[in-house]
Amino acid sequence: MKIAIIKYNAGNIQSVLYALERIGHTATVTDNADEIRNADKVIFPGVGEASTAMNYLKDRNLDKLICSLTQPVLGICLGMQLMCKYSEENDTECLGIFDEYVKKFKVESLKLKVPQIGWNSIYDLKTDLFKNVTEDSYCYFVHGYYASSGEHTIATKDYVQPYSSALCKNNFYGVQFHPEKSATEGEKILSNFLKL
Repeated sequence: MKIAIIKYNAGNIQSVLYALERIGHTATVTDNADEIRNADKVIFPGVGEASTAMNYLKDRNLDKLICSLTQPVLGICLGMQLMCKYSEENDTECLGIFDEYVKKFKVESLKLKVPQIGWNSIYDLKTDLFKNVTEDSYCYFVHGYYASSGEHTIATKDYVQPYSSALCKNNFYGVQFHPEKSATEGEKILSNFLKL
């Protein structure tokens, strides 16, 4: 199986490579259009800032390429947020694959910190991405922005308010948490993605 990880100057790619190795797969990190188009599965990870990342994608025509893909695509963290319509982070128009908007956490209570960092449970799990994953499983999150809940929500998390911890539309999937850092449950989710 050919797995392409989209290279676009947003961090955390090494962790994804290690996680894939742990479940018996290798991947190519690439910004080459043909390599991405010809892959069986595409992973779009990211840690960083929305407008800088979108500019990098546009400069290399990767924005149009990602939207045109027909194989299963998995966006992780910033990758998922960039697949939404719009991000409040520096007023950024995103790829528009999902209709949801990305908003900044507004914390009234000092008990909740932003960015949200750490293990939190996800629930209301839908689609085969979460096959054999238990409701209220704990996954690892690091983010200060969140995707609103909407018609494409396939998993939910509560922090400040309920929001999308995963999205799906056609062949496109996105997760706000980091499956590559989410121990056994994260490995199940990555394995499930590779079986889609």
